[in-house]
Amino acid sequence: MDIAINFVLLIIASVLFFIVGFFVGRFLLDRVGTTKLLEAEERAVQIIQEAQREAEAQKAAKLEELNEEWKRKKREFEQEVSVKNDKLAQIQKQIKVKEDTLMRRIEQTQKREKSLDELKKELNQKQNQLAQRAAELDQLIAAQNSRLEALSGMNAEDAKAMLMENMLTQAKIEAAAQLEAIENETREKAQRVAERIILSAIERTSLDQAAENAITTIHLQSDELKGRIIGREGRNIKAFENITGVDIIVDDTPEVVILSCFDPIRRELAKMTLQRLLVDGIIHPGAIEKSYQLAEKELEEVILSTGEDTVVQLGIPNLHPDIMRLIGKMKFRSNYGQNLLKHSKEVAMLAGLMAAELKLDTKLAKRAGLLHDIGKMLDQPESSHAISGAEFLKKYKEHPVVINAILAHHGEVPKENPIADLVDAANVISGARPGARGAVTPEGYIKRLESLEEIAKQFPGVAKTYAMQAGREIRVIVEGEKVSDGQAEILARDIAKKINESVQYPGQIKITVVRETRAVAYAR
Repeated sequence: MDIAINFVLLIIASVLFFIVGFFVGRFLLDRVGTTKLLEAEERAVQIIQEAQREAEAQKAAKLEELNEEWKRKKREFEQEVSVKNDKLAQIQKQIKVKEDTLMRRIEQTQKREKSLDELKKELNQKQNQLAQRAAELDQLIAAQNSRLEALSGMNAEDAKAMLMENMLTQAKIEAAAQLEAIENETREKAQRVAERIILSAIERTSLDQAAENAITTIHLQSDELKGRIIGREGRNIKAFENITGVDIIVDDTPEVVILSCFDPIRRELAKMTLQRLLVDGIIHPGAIEKSYQLAEKELEEVILSTGEDTVVQLGIPNLHPDIMRLIGKMKFRSNYGQNLLKHSKEVAMLAGLMAAELKLDTKLAKRAGLLHDIGKMLDQPESSHAISGAEFLKKYKEHPVVINAILAHHGEVPKENPIADLVDAANVISGARPGARGAVTPEGYIKRLESLEEIAKQFPGVAKTYAMQAGREIRVIVEGEKVSDGQAEILARDIAKKINESVQYPGQIKITVVRETRAVAYAR
């Protein structure tokens, strides 16, 4: 019994102990949780405060940055406004000046209008007076005509016809004299201006003139090289002539051999080939062929560089490489003993200088002058070099003024621009240099003179004609009884016009009409 009671009490005590322990633990847990919650709240408050402080700092920094940016933009805006205000002030000043000028012009116009009105009134008065005097004169003429008809026995129509014929003849004579005076004055002025322009262009152009022919002389270091050039049984010289197409002349002239060929390009190739062989000292058919191939490449480079240098020297832009190559080949071409490239450069510079004097397009004049003989490099015998050159340049869209100048410098087409006249004149000037003109056959020379004399003989009143100064002047002797002094002037111009229409000639031809009256008497 005691054991049961003790067991029950033990159980009760255990339960009580558990209950007391539970509540005590719950109490302790509540105290700990509350402490941690308070600590978390304090930490949260600290974090919030720190975040607020950092946000305030960032806000202050951002505000400061925005403030600085606003100040900078304000300064820029003020500067821009200041510049625009300055410009506006300048514009206002300009407007003021223009307004003042306009007001002055308006005042001048008003004064002129007033003067014109006064002049108009005065002119009307004079016209009225002239009308009155004309009416009076008509009446007087009518009265005089009636008296003349009565005295002469001729009616007004017959007298008018006779008077008109006499007046027409007299007017022609007076007009011819007046026209001669005007022509002389104009010719003198034009001559002075042309001489000044041409002489200025010639003085400022200093190209060397070099006569060319069909041979090239090669100097040797010794006559021993002649044997090596000829080779055993002449095999070297034969190989050289076959490869280059140029004849080698080896004669008794000491230390000299001559290359002969009418094609200047082939002759230059042969010269470069032989010079290479002489420098190497090895001459045989294989070496000749190799040297010739190297010379071809070198010559092509020389041609291209010559064309480019010429274009750069003259300041001519935008030329196609094919055209520049033909310009480079001009270096090895001669025309009537005159180097074609030097002639073309001289024509370009002369035309350019004269164009500058006349306020024309200098670059276009140089371009036309340089290209005026480009057709000579095309080797087209079926057409003239002017036509072939123009057709060639049309393929490369060349300027129409240049095309016309090329076609017109030998009279194939009319000149459409003053630059064509300048190129023609420059071509004549350059061609007139010593050695530039080719030889003329006696038959052609005599035929040209006879044709000029025959043209002058076709006119009535001409007794004799003489072609003088190599066809540069025609002396015309007229019959003094049939041709008057006034008619002689008209005859000279008619002959000049006929020659201009019928004959092609370089430069100009002077026509001199000589009228003389001879009185013959015999003392017996």
